[in-house]
Amino acid sequence: LLDTARWLHNSPLGWAAAGGWPWLWAACESLHFMGMALLIGAVGLLDARMLGLFKSLPIAPLERLVPWGVLGFVINLATGVVFFAGAPEQYVQNIAFGMKMLFVLLAGVNVSLFYFTGLSRRVDRLGAGENAPTAAKLIAGVSLFLWFGVLYWGRMLPFIGNAF
Repeated sequence: LLDTARWLHNSPLGWAAAGGWPWLWAACESLHFMGMALLIGAVGLLDARMLGLFKSLPIAPLERLVPWGVLGFVINLATGVVFFAGAPEQYVQNIAFGMKMLFVLLAGVNVSLFYFTGLSRRVDRLGAGENAPTAAKLIAGVSLFLWFGVLYWGRMLPFIGNAF
């Protein structure tokens, strides 16, 4: 990881993010926030419905929001790479960054379970007022916990460790 961090920091992207383009970091902060809002907004709404909130809504229209959540994740991935390239030492030495990445990884495993086990196809057919299967509720609850954990650990980056 340290070799990759050094290589990335010494790249043109690292130069730009470290102050070569003074507006880049601030622009990426704004985009990172918007990306997380898209992700949490789309996925969080679907998760909340599977947990039993908003039961008057069928699931299918909410699942059409998932591509917006994926877009938010892609935005966060791209801006996260910019942050890392600009100041990798702030991240590799910070336990909050490691926890944030662990939560992102676990969220990826969780969503994979939802889609690759066929559970999503069972949930797709739920109409208004119907309850999601218990397994879907468990995955939805874990999803919300993990994504809010990502938010928490990301917010803790400046306060934990010797960075920022």
